Amino acid sequence: MQIVRVFFLFVLLAATPAAFSQSVNQYVNLFMGTADHGHVYPGATVPFGTVQLSPDNGTQGWDWCSGYNYADSIITGFSHTHLSGTGIGDLYDILVMPAIRKMPLEVNMADPLKKPYIAGFSHRNEEASPGYYRVRMDNGIQAELSATTYSGLHRYTFPKGQTASLVLDLAHAMNWDAAQATEIRVVNERLITGYRFSKGWAKDQRVYFAMVLSQPIQSYSMVDSHWEVATDSPKGSGSRAQFFFGTLPGEVLEVEVGISSASPEGALAGISKKTFAQARAESASDWEKELGKIKVEGDDALKTTFYTSLYRTALAPVQFSDAQGNYRGADGKVHHSQGYRRYDIFSLWDTFRAANPLYTLTQPDKINDFVRSLLDHYQQYGLLPVWSLLGNETNTMTGYHAVPVVVDAYLKGFREYDVALAFEALLKSGAQDIRGSNHYRAFGYIPFDKDGESVTKTLEYAFDDWCIAQMAKAMGKEKEAAEYQKRAQYYRNMFDPQTGFMRAKLSNGSWKTPFNPKYSDHNFEVAEYTEGNAWQHSWFVPHDPRGLIQLHGGDAPFIKKLDQLFDESSEILGEFKSNDISGLIGQYAHGNEPSHHIAYLYNYAGAPWKTQAIVRQIMQTQYNNTPSGLCGNEDCGQMSAWYVFSAAGLYPVNPASGVYALGSPLFTKVTLPGKDGKSFTISAPNNSAQNKYIQKASLNGQPLGRSYLTHAEILAGGQLVLEMGSRPNARLWTGKNARP
Repeated sequence: MQIVRVFFLFVLLAATPAAFSQSVNQYVNLFMGTADHGHVYPGATVPFGTVQLSPDNGTQGWDWCSGYNYADSIITGFSHTHLSGTGIGDLYDILVMPAIRKMPLEVNMADPLKKPYIAGFSHRNEEASPGYYRVRMDNGIQAELSATTYSGLHRYTFPKGQTASLVLDLAHAMNWDAAQATEIRVVNERLITGYRFSKGWAKDQRVYFAMVLSQPIQSYSMVDSHWEVATDSPKGSGSRAQFFFGTLPGEVLEVEVGISSASPEGALAGISKKTFAQARAESASDWEKELGKIKVEGDDALKTTFYTSLYRTALAPVQFSDAQGNYRGADGKVHHSQGYRRYDIFSLWDTFRAANPLYTLTQPDKINDFVRSLLDHYQQYGLLPVWSLLGNETNTMTGYHAVPVVVDAYLKGFREYDVALAFEALLKSGAQDIRGSNHYRAFGYIPFDKDGESVTKTLEYAFDDWCIAQMAKAMGKEKEAAEYQKRAQYYRNMFDPQTGFMRAKLSNGSWKTPFNPKYSDHNFEVAEYTEGNAWQHSWFVPHDPRGLIQLHGGDAPFIKKLDQLFDESSEILGEFKSNDISGLIGQYAHGNEPSHHIAYLYNYAGAPWKTQAIVRQIMQTQYNNTPSGLCGNEDCGQMSAWYVFSAAGLYPVNPASGVYALGSPLFTKVTLPGKDGKSFTISAPNNSAQNKYIQKASLNGQPLGRSYLTHAEILAGGQLVLEMGSRPNARLWTGKNARP
């Protein structure tokens, strides 16, 4: 009898591989953060894929930047390109919507809620997982979505006995962009091609598409941009069509849509010819591999927040070169990415802080391609990108933050690109005469009466210049290193010792008055700070925290000022204050990126236990695995990267230094990828919600006498053990050499 039991157990375990290794995909909640200001989408994509196939709602507004918000109950269709967590909307290209009746396409559909083919839905009939989305709409049609790198796959199940049809709307744009030129061409009964060129945040975006159908078209109707009936291949600024298939066997229609920025041939080459089931299985497998790069042990609810965050770090930048290796560059010409993959959607003002440093651990196979993509932009546009959107420079936000991304990669040993060209590009950024940088060099700061957002720009240029100095030093270019190291100290010109804040200064050297550190103005032309106030921006000196501490008069007054930041009332003053100031703890605003490094600054002033307490508070109050689980815009992976790093117990305060300040790990064990198959483990015995303070620390069995790790130590593999307790250990890491 005992033998039978053992044999039965063996068979059971053999039949259930999950008993040995649990799926990490199950811990991803694609609806986390889809409400409020998260601006994320729940649709289907693969890691860093070209296509993001997701539902678009009927409401238009700031909280629908991704096309979807959990508060909505209307679907207008399923489009193939989306932005993840941005504060400005765009894309929504090539909208497809199934229907069971003939639609009057020849009407003005500028208002999405007036489109005749929209359908209601309930979240009860909706589900999503990595690489898959499903919804049963109120009209009885079930829509399922999946994706490959270059294509989106649809599977529509129609109510029994109903005539199946498909609407293709190239005029669809939400309220963020407008179609400028479109075409729909019926090549044969199973192939449709065309293009959509649009103008919005991306001033000249071009998408070619090829649509392959599992069932033959029986008939179709089309309209052109003037909402007039067209017989074939309607062109103009807003073509639409409806394709009819009759009553389908099994009521199922499968559709695959390939896209390209370069050509119709590139779009057609993107067709995988896979069934929906095959694509769904392969995309799920891709996500398992991607998310399995970091392993955590602990509470399942926290795992969901963690793995959803890790998932979101792999949504951008997206692969921009098509299946033939071609893409439309920033010069408006088609280029070929020979021997590498061209990426785009670089939200650099956000991602340089934590997302790009995270990629050097999780995406080492992509870093050189990321840098080459930035250099491609430089060669085609004349400058490194500021905020590049599918071949378009939007010049959104401040700084020249492609610089720290390139420098961080170079200093960490990623050099499979033209290094001389990279350094040339850095110097070109530092010598540009736009965005206030000419005043920055002339005055040693940007005067308020010369350019808007003057304080933020000065601080960010100073950091970027420090990065240039480090690469110059590493390359033996002493002249440039000295010049940019000097410029890196320009941040000091913004500091007012009387108030303890970074303040706007006029060109005559006097401080701008009146001054209130809680005041914010979202009018960029007259604002002193970008999307924030003095409380949030006065800490941005990641390259010289010790210098900032000295300006405050030493450790004690600096710590007192930091304490005040988190204890101050959360009132924001100003008639035109920014919606981006969210996730407030005192005046600390976790919902926007300028605050992200601040909690870790206690480490630099010799009070690491205060960092441990506040980062736990941020993780516990500003993130959760519900639709309202993000306190601000996700911003192409940055909000999520902060959580991934912080939950692991560390953070790159200076994102180009290769140094990680320690915080308070959220899990009992986290395993990070090292180099050459090695792994680095962070263990936290006795870890719990109450036991958030580090009592003892050891690295590879030896006492760790400092509150930081280096990138090289993680790559080398090993184990960091942080013994946790419920009370601060003020005696741990007290010496000055213990600080980052």
